[in-house]
Amino acid sequence: MTDADLIASLQRAVETAPEDAALRLHLAELLVAADRAVEAVPHVALVLQQDPSSERGRTLMATALGRPARPRSEETGVHVEPADIDPPVARPPAVRFDWSAAEEDLGELVPPMFADGDAEETDGSPYDVEVSGLGLADVGGMTEVKKRLEAAFLAPMRNPELSRLYGKSLRGGLLLYGPPGCGKTFLARALAGELGAHFLAVSLADVLDMYIGQSERNLKDLFELARRSAPCVLFLDEVDAIGQKRSNLRNSSMRTTVNQLLLELDSVNGENEGVFVLAATNHPWDVDAALRRPGRLDRTVLVLPPDREAREAVFRHHLKDRPVERIDVRALARATDGFSGADIAHACETAAERALLDSATSGTVRMIGMDDLTAAVAEVKPSLSAWFDTARNVALFANEGGLYDDLVGYLRKHRML
Repeated sequence: MTDADLIASLQRAVETAPEDAALRLHLAELLVAADRAVEAVPHVALVLQQDPSSERGRTLMATALGRPARPRSEETGVHVEPADIDPPVARPPAVRFDWSAAEEDLGELVPPMFADGDAEETDGSPYDVEVSGLGLADVGGMTEVKKRLEAAFLAPMRNPELSRLYGKSLRGGLLLYGPPGCGKTFLARALAGELGAHFLAVSLADVLDMYIGQSERNLKDLFELARRSAPCVLFLDEVDAIGQKRSNLRNSSMRTTVNQLLLELDSVNGENEGVFVLAATNHPWDVDAALRRPGRLDRTVLVLPPDREAREAVFRHHLKDRPVERIDVRALARATDGFSGADIAHACETAAERALLDSATSGTVRMIGMDDLTAAVAEVKPSLSAWFDTARNVALFANEGGLYDDLVGYLRKHRML
């Protein structure tokens, strides 16, 4: 086996056992002997990092760097001169090893042993507070929902003197519920923009943590951030996951998370002034009843599938940046009764795919036409039937105190009851 083969073998062994100092030093000695001292330096530096007093390592480092090493007496530790050197002969002055220069040279090769505790820390919260550029005018249709929001939030905010006169505080909570994909999150952002308030969206991933007590701390931090950012719309998305019925919870940590949410909503010190809490859920019947008591999420708004006017607006929104021609959005709106906003967005995406595939096949780029959208609407099936099946049972058998009267009225109007 040649020296090169032996060195390669030792290098593989060092990679397998990086903490073996003796193996590294043996490899470094072979590298120095093979006139490859530059490659030996990082290995010796790692050994000296682990054991700065290693005499073998210090001697080998000096040799690799081209500096003479001075032997030590094993018994006294005092430097002695080799016997074959005549003492009167002039010797070059001893040069101390410059560790600072070596660290600079090897900084990219050898990581630091310790982190600097004085390193600059990043400021700010891990959560994002947005400034919404939307307004209720950007929300098509939903006239009744807008009226409820006007009474609950907008009128008191725009008329602070009247609010003081009538004792209306600038705080409150409102629960938006309805089938999925009908614009509850979009509506919350539009309300924040209408108020000129900050917007902070909270989901289960922002709250839930595997460590005991951390989920409650996350909730507290989120509410503290909303209070510092007031006026602020704090949006609790899928609140049935964060504040689900405690009677159904087997995990005690989740029950304490719901308790913390109740505590933050109460804010007995009045700290929630200017914090408007909006919550959204597809399953309000799974939300803990305590969250819906007065002073918490005490107002409820049913967000239904978009009406004809809203469907026209949704079609225009999803087609405005696409190449289209001769599109009759009124006819499309009439043909999509019972579609959610997400269903309409999917239909627009499907129509664009049809035009794209046709253009790729023919080699001629063409516009998205009415035929594409009509075919896409026929292909896409409404996704709300499963939700309405569940809602029908709730309306019939779990409408305590008229909590879901709005839902009952809608189901009867559309002959679902």
